[in-house]
Amino acid sequence: MSQEAGDVQPSGGRPHWRFEDLEIWQLAVELAAGYHEVASVLEKRRLFRYAEQLRAAGLSVSNNIAEGSASLHSAEFRQFLNIARRSLFEDVSMTLVFERLGLLESEDVTKLLALSDKLSRKITTFSRGL
Repeated sequence: MSQEAGDVQPSGGRPHWRFEDLEIWQLAVELAAGYHEVASVLEKRRLFRYAEQLRAAGLSVSNNIAEGSASLHSAEFRQFLNIARRSLFEDVSMTLVFERLGLLESEDVTKLLALSDKLSRKITTFSRGL
């Protein structure tokens, strides 16, 4: 196995990817799960396009962090982090619009916005540190 894939974890024998150790990736996965739950609520209201768009943008954050971590150059990684952050802003915008339309509960929105803000700040800080 190549070094890029990471070391094999003793507990299960599967490869460990270095992006899994990044706090920003871990937070992005947590947030993607939250947006996935919200998308399920939207689907129950037969708002399939909204749900699909929210899920895609939610997954884009963690996917771009992971993809960028494979870059050989810091500048390229920063580009992927910028794309991840922009996808995060897309999620936030949709969340605010869906709340205004009465499609989401304020309590759910507040949780998502707080985690989104935390992640956005951490991505910015991480990017500047590269």
